[in-house]
Amino acid sequence: MHKVHAGTMLCMLGIVALLVALTGCPEPPSETPEVVMEVPEDGAETPEVAAPEGDPIKIGGIFATTGPAAALGQPEADTARMIEEMVNAEGGIDGRPLQIIIRDTKGDETEALKAIMELVEKEGVIAIAGPSRSGTTLGIIDAIEKAEVPLVSCAAAAKITTPVKKWVFKTPQTDAHAVETIFGYLNDKGISKIAVISASSGFGVAGLEQLEAQAEGAGIAITTAEQFQDTDTDMTSQLTRIKGTDAEAVVCWGIGPAPALVAKNMMQLQMEIPLIQSHGVANKRFIEAAGDAANGVILPAGKLLVADQLDDSEAQKEVLLAYKEAFETKYERDADTFGGHSWDAVQIILAGIREGGEDRAAVRDAIESTTGFIGTGGVFNYTAEDHYGLTADAFVMIEIVDGEWQLAK
Repeated sequence: MHKVHAGTMLCMLGIVALLVALTGCPEPPSETPEVVMEVPEDGAETPEVAAPEGDPIKIGGIFATTGPAAALGQPEADTARMIEEMVNAEGGIDGRPLQIIIRDTKGDETEALKAIMELVEKEGVIAIAGPSRSGTTLGIIDAIEKAEVPLVSCAAAAKITTPVKKWVFKTPQTDAHAVETIFGYLNDKGISKIAVISASSGFGVAGLEQLEAQAEGAGIAITTAEQFQDTDTDMTSQLTRIKGTDAEAVVCWGIGPAPALVAKNMMQLQMEIPLIQSHGVANKRFIEAAGDAANGVILPAGKLLVADQLDDSEAQKEVLLAYKEAFETKYERDADTFGGHSWDAVQIILAGIREGGEDRAAVRDAIESTTGFIGTGGVFNYTAEDHYGLTADAFVMIEIVDGEWQLAK
């Protein structure tokens, strides 16, 4: 198997030197992929690295940098740009510069299809990272399969990789595991009746499907299911109907500004029952938009948001802290889950290129053979039967306390 683990590339950014997961290299001495962090000794000179030369090695990035999903796509695009800078600062790939060509999908399937055609036919990219949204990804799968170009999606829906599509992989923790994690939490709290309010988008529809599919087996009853549009500006009518049921908690499934409105409108309606959000709100923009109403919200998320609260024995901790440090040093704002999905996607593609060269089929095969890759989203193990590569333990439950992320108790 193609072993990928941390400790293969020295990345310098600002005053921080980070050794992070980038490429395939010899297997570590134990089954657990190791993470190595190094900083130069005081007074030590940084060795000069020759600038990369020649034709660039091109990969594409298709992210929703504008539109309702910009809170996802902007950190994804910024992360991709940061990786390009890091790689080229260290001499590129085999002495050649890396070029990551980023296009804005606006969260729209048609825009994403146009971007793919340009990247594949005009730019000749070896592989593509993105899109940001589940619905957008699902809408372009046929085109990706026809073009025979590897795609590592930054979207969450289980349907993206189930059933397996030959050329499509993903990095975010899946909605199926998010629901499993939420229901486990509700079981622990003795909550058995919930109301659901979900977006009509691909992400929201896929989330509702998982909630309904898993509810009976988890001993959870869904009292009512309401929907909203990403562009809705008020949720009081849906929430008033929910308030009239005997639901013991509300589960909201969406991205962008709308879930923050759910939190604010619940506070205005004096709804005292818990609000559980999906992993689609796992960035500070949700907290900023919801204000005081964000406090007490519970959600499943990857471990990046609470990296400094993890036990030192956690396999991902050093990689999470390294990414967080690099992103926040460069952009002077908080790193978040969505940028982390892009980090994982681009790093996995780069590892595939280092193994498979510029042949798309060889890169696809290398990606599919990735095992033990420690990313921000979890430890990835892809196979021919599994292009998702994570397990449910990639999630933790998080509570927002005084506007900050805390491991839920």
